[in-house]
Amino acid sequence: MNRILSISILSLSVLSVAAQEKGTLKKKPISQPLVSHIFTADPSAHVFNGKIYVYPSHDFEAGIKEDDLGSHFAMRDYHILSMDSIGGKVTDNGIALDIKDVPWAGRQMWAPDAAFKDGTYYLYFPVKDKTDIFRMGVATSKSPAGPFKAEKEPIKGSYSIDPSVFKDSDGSYYMYFGGIWGGQLQRWANNKYTADAQLRKPDEEAFLPRVAKLSADMKSFSEEVRSIKLVDANGKTFMESNNDKRFFEASWVHKYKGKYYFSYSTGDTHNICYAIGDSPYGPFTYKGIVLKPVEGWTNHHSIVEIKGKWYLFYHDTQISGKTHLRNVKVTELKYNPDGTIQAIEAYK
Repeated sequence: MNRILSISILSLSVLSVAAQEKGTLKKKPISQPLVSHIFTADPSAHVFNGKIYVYPSHDFEAGIKEDDLGSHFAMRDYHILSMDSIGGKVTDNGIALDIKDVPWAGRQMWAPDAAFKDGTYYLYFPVKDKTDIFRMGVATSKSPAGPFKAEKEPIKGSYSIDPSVFKDSDGSYYMYFGGIWGGQLQRWANNKYTADAQLRKPDEEAFLPRVAKLSADMKSFSEEVRSIKLVDANGKTFMESNNDKRFFEASWVHKYKGKYYFSYSTGDTHNICYAIGDSPYGPFTYKGIVLKPVEGWTNHHSIVEIKGKWYLFYHDTQISGKTHLRNVKVTELKYNPDGTIQAIEAYK
């Protein structure tokens, strides 16, 4: 190696160390975007007929000024992604549902989920109605990739955002949902809407996520919507000031070794956390972090078992660097022998 090259490499090495010490070098992500031709977020993943399907929201640049209510998240259709295996080729199956084909919809088609029963696939989605209140819609298809046909009305008694549908071992289906701030959960108390309701103060109990069992037709609730208790190790619910642990949005439920795992986003502190319970209704006891903060303001995930391994689907802003133009990713999730989840760092 010649002297000039040697000095150059040494200089770069010194600069690299200095940059790392100052935190100016960008960390390397542990996984890459599943697709890059469109912006996608909030991935709900499922295995149907041995194939992996991902139901994300579809970000695009709407030219709307950013605010705390998420007005700039103006999504208006859904694209379903599919692949035969983790790491395999990812197919974009095109538009599965467009907002113009939902009769009651106004604006903002946010994070969806899907379920399967008796030969029919169900797509559940939040969208604001004509009065600008978020409701849950449902659409059906004979194919997991769509296209889906929406029902003429939203699910009666539904509200807020982020529907997640869990099928229990006995064949029962439950919808978990809710999101504060732009998700409007703070406007609902005892399932009644108050337009000018306020966010909680730091010393007040944090808002709780919601759950309702689905009817046999998968298009309605079979019961009144309930609140889910998220508690600490002492059985106490969190205060709003516990915003590194309390619920904000992005419910997801999965089952592991007979226990129910409720995972969610803390929102403004950017953690994906989880809690464990003995019933689909909770209470769920906080256990820790699933995924530490990612690049971009939001975080939203799903957890699914695929061929004997567990995976976490999530998003960040690697491609665009913009909070509202995200990209979905996947990485392996691992448990400890006691059933706790090993916290994941999204960057090295």
